[in-house]
Amino acid sequence: MDVLSPKALLFDVQGTATDFHSTIRRAAEAALGGDRPGEDWGAFVNEWRAAYFTETSQRPEQGPWVSVASVYRKTLDPLLEARGISVGVAERDELARAWARLDPWPDTVAGLRRLRERFTLATLSNADVSAVVEISRHGELPWHAVFAAEMAGVFKPDPRTYRLAARYLGLEPAEIMMVASHKYDIRAAGELGFRTAFITRPLEYGDPELGDAEFSDEFDINAVDFLDLADQLGC
Repeated sequence: MDVLSPKALLFDVQGTATDFHSTIRRAAEAALGGDRPGEDWGAFVNEWRAAYFTETSQRPEQGPWVSVASVYRKTLDPLLEARGISVGVAERDELARAWARLDPWPDTVAGLRRLRERFTLATLSNADVSAVVEISRHGELPWHAVFAAEMAGVFKPDPRTYRLAARYLGLEPAEIMMVASHKYDIRAAGELGFRTAFITRPLEYGDPELGDAEFSDEFDINAVDFLDLADQLGC
C-alpha cells in the first residue's frame, strides 16, 4: 500500500492533539497560585505528568484496571505535600479534573477538519474513555470514533491497544496510520505493521529543551503539526 494512502488515522490525544502543559499550568496557577505567587507551575505540571507515567508503567500485567483519572488524583497529593501546599479535597479533585479539559493546539481542529474529508479519524489514547470524550467535546475535536487503552485493559505501547483499534475499525494495520508526538507510541504501532506519522510538539513540556522534536527517517511521515500532516497526505 502507498504509505500516503491509509484508510484511517489514529491519534494520540494528550500532548499530540492537546496542549496539556499550558492547560494544566493555568489550572494549577488559578487554583493554587493565590498563596504561592513565586511557584514554578510549569515544573509542577511536568512532575505531575512524570508521576502519571511512573504509575501507569508500573501497573501489574494482569492487575485490575486503574483509571487514569484516579492516577492523576493519587499523584497530585504527594506533589502538593512536597511543596508544602495545603488545599482542601474539593479543590484537589477539581484540579485533577483539568486533565479532562485539555485545550487543543492551535492547528489541531483545522488540521483534523481537513483530514476527516479523506480519512476516518479516531483517537487511541491512554486517557480514560470518559476523559477523551470530555476533551473532544471541550475542544470540538472532530473525530469519527473514540478508542482508548481502557477498552483493551492495558496501556500503550502494549500491542493489544493498537490491535483493538484495528479490529474495531475493521482494517488491517497497514491500512491505518498512527499519529503521535511520542516516538515510543508510533514505534510500537510500526512494529505491528501500522503506518506511522511523527508530529513535533516542541512545547509539549513548556520548554523545547525537554521535548523530542527531531525528525527521523524511521517514520513514514514527519510533520510539524496537523496542518502539515494534512498537506503531506494530500488534504
